[in-house]
Amino acid sequence: MNKTATPAPLAGRKEWIALCILCLPLMVVSMDVSVLFFAAPAIAADLLPTATEQLWIFDIYGFILAGLLLTMGAVGDRIGRRRLLMIGSVGFALSSLFAAYAHSAGALILARGILGIAGSTLMPSTIALVRTMFQNPAQRTKALSVWSAVMASGVSVGPIIGGLLLDHFSWGSVFLINIPAMALLLVIAPFLLPESRSAARSRVDVYSSILALAAILPVTYGVKTLAEHGWAPTPAALLAVGVLIGIVFVRRQLTIQNPLLDIRALLERRTGGSILVNFIATFALMASALMNTQFLQSVLGYSPFVASLWSVLPSIAVGAAAPLAAKLSQTQGRPRVMAGGLLLSVIGFGILTQVRLEGFSPLVVMLVGAGLVAAGIVSVMTLVTDYVVGVAPADRAGAVGSLIETSSELGGAFGIALLGCVLAAVYRHAVSPHLPSTLAPEAAHSAGQTIAGASAAASHLPAEAASQVMDASREAFMTAMHVTCLVSAVILLLTTAVTLVLLRDKKPLVDVAA
Repeated sequence: MNKTATPAPLAGRKEWIALCILCLPLMVVSMDVSVLFFAAPAIAADLLPTATEQLWIFDIYGFILAGLLLTMGAVGDRIGRRRLLMIGSVGFALSSLFAAYAHSAGALILARGILGIAGSTLMPSTIALVRTMFQNPAQRTKALSVWSAVMASGVSVGPIIGGLLLDHFSWGSVFLINIPAMALLLVIAPFLLPESRSAARSRVDVYSSILALAAILPVTYGVKTLAEHGWAPTPAALLAVGVLIGIVFVRRQLTIQNPLLDIRALLERRTGGSILVNFIATFALMASALMNTQFLQSVLGYSPFVASLWSVLPSIAVGAAAPLAAKLSQTQGRPRVMAGGLLLSVIGFGILTQVRLEGFSPLVVMLVGAGLVAAGIVSVMTLVTDYVVGVAPADRAGAVGSLIETSSELGGAFGIALLGCVLAAVYRHAVSPHLPSTLAPEAAHSAGQTIAGASAAASHLPAEAASQVMDASREAFMTAMHVTCLVSAVILLLTTAVTLVLLRDKKPLVDVAA
């Protein structure tokens, strides 16, 4: 009897309801990356953090999250994905309570770090459970499209919810909203979510876990700091140390019996190519979000809350594109649909280069361009997740899911850092010749670095000089935005070619769940 010919069982109503429950922790974890955007002034006034402490309040969560995803994926494979999800939910709720009532910057940093640890247990557990519940390839593709859409929308929804809460409550409320969601998950999960774990239940290599964290943390921190503040010896040294530790990590994975990360699987053309495409897609998506946020607030002058409301509109395109891409992939094949998604994003970046302050409504043009960028990239990310999780052994679903999430986290950090450097460099080059020659050196330096700095400098100038500074900074930012969009479009065009070459396959894959 040919086992591969047996149809995979179809998921029923229980599994689809369970998917909705799994979206709770997924939404909360992705929201927590951005929910502090509006709370920063209130936290600064209450806790009086230093500049370094404020940086760590924002960044420690994402750093810890990225550094522990691989480890927690392997832990879930060993002890059970549902069990790890519930343990992580308790930790997330308790650390949210700790953060909400933190009385010092140090306590809030510690709470955010614990939130990152708990969050790293939730994401790989959810994707592994989706793999377990939806064994039919077509249904799994649809389920993972929902998973990807929720993941992408959480970052956009976070600032809006944060803004609404801060209009009526203290800054701690942005953490307290996590608790009801986690409580609901804990009540319902035992009844709807199946337990699953690796049959082999091999031990998690602690040394590899430490190496992964020790590599990812300094690399991410170094790249982000160098991009935000320019060259400095400390972040450059940390970046170099992280790369060296990463090399040691890779060598260990190639020599031990039960590696945390299967390097040889990544060398397989389609698996490694899919992870690479996911990394670059997230790279471009986060860069787009960075530019659009600054454009709405600093160029068009919207308040953070109004800007966040406008920024949610592209999510509508995302919600429609992910299921459509999943459906098309069944007839056209994943590589072609992924290439089409990347080209759609290229068109979106092309439209963003046409945003003009004096032309047709710049807000409308920006929203259309951003919507196409997001729709195309999220479609690609959905199909990458579906493919990599689908061909992975079921007993490694947690580890594979964590690898996808790690590539997304690192892709986002590098996208903001590297394309942010392009944006900043072009801005500095474009604005300097047009600033008033009578500007004080300190004000000129501030206005010449960022458009936010220009706005701050203009607030202390006479009306005529302030107007000149802001006009120059807005025009410079538009130039920088257009150049960065062109660079992003070229990167995605090259990635399209890579997708068609690396992911091509003349023979259909036999799904492991069949």
